[in-house]
Amino acid sequence: MAAVPALVVLYVLVLIPFTPGIGDIRKARVDKPAQILSADGKLLAEFKPSNREWVPLNEISPYMVDALVSTEDHRFYEHHGIDFKRTAGAALRTFSGDRQGGSTITQQLARNLYPDEIGRAPTLTRKIKEAITAFKIEAVYSKQQILETYLNTVPFLYNAYGIEMAARTYFGVSADQLDILQSATLTGMLKGNAYYNPVLNPERALARRNTVLGQMVKYGKLTPAQYATLSKKPLGIDFERQTEPPGPAPHFAQQLRRWLIAWADRNDYNVYSDGLVVRTTIDARLQSMATAALTQHANQLQGIANGAWSGRNGCNAGNDLFRTFMRETPDYKAARDAGANDQDALKHLASDHAFMRGLCKTKTEVQAGFLAIDPRNGQIKAWVGSRDFTDEPYDHVQQARRQPGSTFKPFVYGAAFANGAKPTDTFIDQPVEIPVKGEEIWRPDDAEAPTNKPMTLRDGIAWSRNRITAQLMMQVGPDKVARLARAMGVRDSQLDPVPSLALGTSPVTLKEMVSAYSTIANDGEYIEPRMVTSIEDSKGNVLAEFASASPQRALSASADRTLIDVMRDVVNRGTGSSIRSRFGIRADVAGKTGTTQGNTDGWFVLMSPQLVAGSWVGFDDGRVTLDDYWGQGARSALPIVGDFFQRALRARVVDLRARFDTEVAPGVFETFRQNLNAWIEKLFGPTPKVEAPVKRAPVQAQRAAPASAPAPEVAASAAAGVSAASEAVPSASAPTAASQPYEVGLPPIIAPASAPVATSPHLPQEPALAPTPTPDDAEPAPGGPAAQYTPPVQQQPGQ
Repeated sequence: MAAVPALVVLYVLVLIPFTPGIGDIRKARVDKPAQILSADGKLLAEFKPSNREWVPLNEISPYMVDALVSTEDHRFYEHHGIDFKRTAGAALRTFSGDRQGGSTITQQLARNLYPDEIGRAPTLTRKIKEAITAFKIEAVYSKQQILETYLNTVPFLYNAYGIEMAARTYFGVSADQLDILQSATLTGMLKGNAYYNPVLNPERALARRNTVLGQMVKYGKLTPAQYATLSKKPLGIDFERQTEPPGPAPHFAQQLRRWLIAWADRNDYNVYSDGLVVRTTIDARLQSMATAALTQHANQLQGIANGAWSGRNGCNAGNDLFRTFMRETPDYKAARDAGANDQDALKHLASDHAFMRGLCKTKTEVQAGFLAIDPRNGQIKAWVGSRDFTDEPYDHVQQARRQPGSTFKPFVYGAAFANGAKPTDTFIDQPVEIPVKGEEIWRPDDAEAPTNKPMTLRDGIAWSRNRITAQLMMQVGPDKVARLARAMGVRDSQLDPVPSLALGTSPVTLKEMVSAYSTIANDGEYIEPRMVTSIEDSKGNVLAEFASASPQRALSASADRTLIDVMRDVVNRGTGSSIRSRFGIRADVAGKTGTTQGNTDGWFVLMSPQLVAGSWVGFDDGRVTLDDYWGQGARSALPIVGDFFQRALRARVVDLRARFDTEVAPGVFETFRQNLNAWIEKLFGPTPKVEAPVKRAPVQAQRAAPASAPAPEVAASAAAGVSAASEAVPSASAPTAASQPYEVGLPPIIAPASAPVATSPHLPQEPALAPTPTPDDAEPAPGGPAAQYTPPVQQQPGQ
């Protein structure tokens, strides 16, 4: 018989190394979540393991402590982790068939803190590990510290951890305001959160609360007379789920959390308890400006979308597209599984007003993303992933992949300039036919009829002409364009090296596009975007510093400067000219608009020497679009970026005087040629000028009659809900660089920011054309412009 106790002791000794160490226990009580700070020292987020707010014991109602000790462990102040009397009594009752729990508050805390190390199964091994850990906790903590830790770590359902969140969730008060009844109710839940849930099971919760009040009478914390009065009162639940405030940069923080957890794991730190201080690249001022600009303009676009979908051809069963949405829901499937035919199922769903409103809101919610990067060092300065993180946590900056449309064209022009092309080189603006796979023919088109006249590359990108870009793509080659785009920053998304890539048919992320444009703004050198500058411990000691990544040459400086110079024309006189006319931005900027087929996606990216900012606007379901007017990137995405830059310049966060260096140093051959010409002129006089031959497109082209129609007049127009953004309109015979002198630098401002804006009813569209279908064979819109249906774009919801 003596061998049995010896074996028990030996078994206990064997288990000791498999329980948490004293060092781990000392760390466990310290709840110091990582603090995420902006570059200017503002708090962006705190990384907590759960929705919990730690409060010291002196800020917790004494009624809560009395109720807890009286009910869960009335000898708490007498034992050292294990109540042997209670344990023995519980064991006897269990053996007799009446299972009882005998865990002390300290043992319960051990389970709460170390569920994986101790285990969850009701076995002898678990009970021994629990007891060993409880002894260790008692050796490290005082009784007051144990109570504080227990009350701050215990779960109370509905993502409420700790007494502070529980008090707010169930009674709308703080932990120090809990009265006797409220304290007894919360204590009663500890026996079984779900079973005694006061929201779903109020009768059980009331009975359990009165049991707790009885325990308080038994151990002298309450008089019988008080019990008689209190036990008759209702629960008085004031339930409201508690959500963590999203913070000023929630999508950025969400991406950063993943990175930081991986870093902490590699370096043996705990994100949730070691008090790390993470200093990020975000500028709190720019973040606030970006959020305000995106919210304001996306809300205005939402008003337009709501108006378009509110009519008889909007969100109702009479709309072919909306009927398709209805058929895709689980509710429709359930109705069909129950035996209803298609017509009856749709009729039943159409009569459910809550269902129809919810589906309409889900499908017609305008979404947007915004990102700003300092091109000089790759620091991310502002990140807005959606209109409202609480409603839409999906990140349209890094997760969403959408076709970039004409914002992809600068890679085609950049590759051409790297091959020696000049902005004054010309292609004929004519119908283009490009053979693709098999016997298919790709026919890129523009909103404007072909002129059959020469157009310079400078005008081609300013007016975002698809026919010119397609011809240039065939001269450069899709493979070279795809390689350049990857080198410049489009490094995570798959780029299909086909001719239509020139018009942005391969889906990419907004982060990739802004990163690539930052390469353009940085003299052709790619710098990997970064989020963090340093990490410190809770005492301010620097644990790690993160310098900018080494620059990688993606495009020669001369080709890049030429590209910036021609992209200035986009905002000076082209499709992005409302940056000047509407927003009055006088800084040296360059950029590009983008609109995909059917107006599914609107893009705009703007570059300055100190900041590059881009925005995407659209719907999560690509079958829903804005109309031909508001769906264009110049009217959906550009105003967000324009508003942001206007705010940043006014606040002097961005220097108005900063200029791009676009002086291109002549090469050795060019220098020799200039010197030779000067020597010849000196000896023999000036050389007569010879007109350069027109460069013909190296593609199959259809002959078309010369266009002689004059340019459409620009008429003033206004649409309800959003101020019209002025967008330069190319004439049917857009001027070439030869016929219209071009001055490098900044033009005079067309109109002040407050002046009426002239717009055209015939703006150039920029469809991102896949080889099939072409814009001409897109399916017509069922039910008017609000319900336009286009073949689904290639879309990947995540990375």
